Amino acid sequence: MSSFTVMKPFILASNEPTASFPKNLTVFLPNPKNTLKSILPFVWQLKCKSLSSWKCKENVCTAALSSSSYSQEILDEEEFIVVNFYRFVFIKDPEEEVAKHLSFMEGRDVHGRIYLNQQGINAQYSGPKKDALAYVNWVREDLRFSDVLVQISPASNGHTFPRLKLRYKPSLVQLEGGISHLPLLDPSMRAEPLAPSEWRNRLEAVNNTNNSSHENINPSCILLDVRNGYEWDVGHFQGAQRPDVDCFRSTSFGQSDSEVIASDPLAAVDKERTDILMYCTGGIRCDVYSAILRKQGFKRLYTLKGGVSHYLEREGSVGWVGNLFVFDARLSLPPSTYKPEVEMEASTKLEGPLDNSFAKCYICGSQVCELRHRNCANLDCNLLFLCCAGCVKDLRGCCCSQCTSARRLRPVLTGHERYQKWHNYRDFELQSR
Repeated sequence: MSSFTVMKPFILASNEPTASFPKNLTVFLPNPKNTLKSILPFVWQLKCKSLSSWKCKENVCTAALSSSSYSQEILDEEEFIVVNFYRFVFIKDPEEEVAKHLSFMEGRDVHGRIYLNQQGINAQYSGPKKDALAYVNWVREDLRFSDVLVQISPASNGHTFPRLKLRYKPSLVQLEGGISHLPLLDPSMRAEPLAPSEWRNRLEAVNNTNNSSHENINPSCILLDVRNGYEWDVGHFQGAQRPDVDCFRSTSFGQSDSEVIASDPLAAVDKERTDILMYCTGGIRCDVYSAILRKQGFKRLYTLKGGVSHYLEREGSVGWVGNLFVFDARLSLPPSTYKPEVEMEASTKLEGPLDNSFAKCYICGSQVCELRHRNCANLDCNLLFLCCAGCVKDLRGCCCSQCTSARRLRPVLTGHERYQKWHNYRDFELQSR
């Protein structure tokens, strides 16, 4: 049955002002499995501004009404989202913890990467809201993870990961030599986290100093992008040097000798007095690398709490140039993805939108129209690169003329399509012979 009965007092109240509504709305549903789908249209007609919580027992559901903004009105439980969170905390038996998480995931539509070990958890996954949020809420029931910072963004095209990988992993972040030996469970050995508002103030101060300096540097403060170079290519904080890194695993900032190296912004700096402002996408890489720098003797280490995604949600794109690279099928997200209303407000400020002309085509060097990488069509190259529309057409989706004559060429993708895993193209070599 799809019909339901609402208590008479609420029917009488349906034409009254929202302010006169009671705090709770009780509904009797013959088919509680479809509770939200059945009741939401009715609640909408009552002009309720949002549902802050649902409590169901058998076929009786109680919805708590709140007065939050229309942007947070009744959410479609089938809409896909991406969830990211991590926490460094001691887990005595990570294998047992993995088993519990796998058990909870049974029957839920979640894809992504969720890794656990003795040092904690690192999770990035996608799924419909009902399943994606159910998992993180379940995780938060554990006191060790009760206050974990969760980043959520929309996934308009469904899953952004091909499947679920939930398992024990020796390193929560891939770094040369591993990270199990690092004192990550000791907060004092990691960088001091700055709230987005604090970071914005620091960033503005650094850039103001640099703009008034003939050398265009601030020796007392360094803005350090702890990501890969190709991530910087689509977006970064104004004033940050492009990292000469192709894979975080090989990052070596601050570990060189006293000799000044152009590619190392921390070479020969005063470790006692220089402020190092570190940032990455979600925060975990900064936490890991700050522990390394701490052991190298750097004293004044600061990191952007929650990473760039958290900053864009709270502060909009002020100080940020371009898009944010993400490690899932979406690849690149504009700042407005995280908080459209904040982005709209930021765009009206005096500083206006920042210049995106930094993004260049890997092949011809011209400015690209879209801040989004593509993989080389040559299956055996697979280089991730920015490319203008003309070069995509001329080189058939390849990164260079040499790749156009490769034996295994994948079809040229259009729009926001991405290539599937390599095994889907195993027969290409036979077809091209």
